[in-house]
Amino acid sequence: MGASTCIWLSADARGTWNVASFVHSVGNGRMNADSEARVAVDIGPVRFVGRQPILDRSLKVYGHEMLFRAGDVNVFSGDVDTAAQSVIDNTLLLMPEGNHEVFFLNCAQSTLRSGYVTLLPPKRTVLEVLETVEPDEDFIRCCQELKGQGYTFALDDYTHSENMTNLLDLAEIIKIDFLASDREARARIYESARGKKKRFLAEKLETETEYDIARKEGCELFQGYFFCRPVMVPTRAIPQSKLIYMRLLAELSSEDADIWRVEQLVMSDTSICYRLLRLVNSALYGLPEPISSIRHALMRIGEVEFRKLVTLALVNAASTPQAKAATRVALERAKFCELLAPYIKEQAPTLYLLGLLSLMDVILGMTMAQVMESLTLSEKLRTALLADTGELNIVVELVREREAGHIAEVDDLEARIALPAGDAAAMHAEAVLWADHVTMLQ
Repeated sequence: MGASTCIWLSADARGTWNVASFVHSVGNGRMNADSEARVAVDIGPVRFVGRQPILDRSLKVYGHEMLFRAGDVNVFSGDVDTAAQSVIDNTLLLMPEGNHEVFFLNCAQSTLRSGYVTLLPPKRTVLEVLETVEPDEDFIRCCQELKGQGYTFALDDYTHSENMTNLLDLAEIIKIDFLASDREARARIYESARGKKKRFLAEKLETETEYDIARKEGCELFQGYFFCRPVMVPTRAIPQSKLIYMRLLAELSSEDADIWRVEQLVMSDTSICYRLLRLVNSALYGLPEPISSIRHALMRIGEVEFRKLVTLALVNAASTPQAKAATRVALERAKFCELLAPYIKEQAPTLYLLGLLSLMDVILGMTMAQVMESLTLSEKLRTALLADTGELNIVVELVREREAGHIAEVDDLEARIALPAGDAAAMHAEAVLWADHVTMLQ
């Protein structure tokens, strides 16, 4: 698998490492080769925590902020160049070819002065500068040179102060922390940028109400997991258009599923049938000859993989434009949960289903209670999904905390299941790569 990669790494005040990589070419190797994928994302002393989606006003994914942290802080307490070079070869697949989303990078002064940042593609890179930076003339000149090369600047945690005037002129995006600011504080920020053609990015949005407020205030970009929160809707009959999806989920969630019944249900929906055939004929499986029928697919890849493949086709066919971002996160969760099976002492298909179903209420626009009514699930799955309790709830907690970048909580949960930080980082990165690959096939 030949490829060349450019990467930059920096650290913020919390010890979280932020990285971006640009893959110029990626081979067509099979993505389900676990050992090869693990090697590609084994990043040694630097641990992958997660990525935080950034959405536009139509709720499409605009980009991501990739979060890394140092496994041993002392390793990176000196030369920042050494830190960057140590991860170049080990983050090969973090940005798959054909994906045009941008990466937001939290940059210290030393990061920007070093020159390594110019290895990144300008059109896909947003350089974030913290307000804690003290911009002297040399630093401003460095930023101006980078801007002249096509890089976009964003001011992170911006609160408006006199020493940031020059950087405000350079920046195109202003990030506003909704968790730490009230309406009056945000009004001052908007006023300070009036007439300067800035784009506002609202971060740390956790609810739809906060998203609505940010949107009304004029923000164009949105960061946080508000889009993964279920919308409370009155109990009503499941729409006819979604019955096929619920019937498929009901079959797939049963341990003694009638796989031939699943085949008939798939064939009854043109959209799911088409997506399934596209997936099975992709590089995901690397089969020697094309698959032309659902029965042929079942015979070639086996029942376990077939059931997984149907869920992939299902969630993508069922999701509305507003739920697309949640669908992508659900796929990441499903794969990561599946990879956790040896540490949880649980069957991998059960954990895969747990991760997938954890956002099915958002994807289908229903309450979780409605989703559960239609499915035959074990009590431990139902408890984890409906009550956030039980023996499997730790799995759901772990994926949520990694997504949010909560380092202390992640460390505690991983210790409770005796999961080495390096293994967790590699598995989470593998899940991200897999979800991106599958999403591009849809």
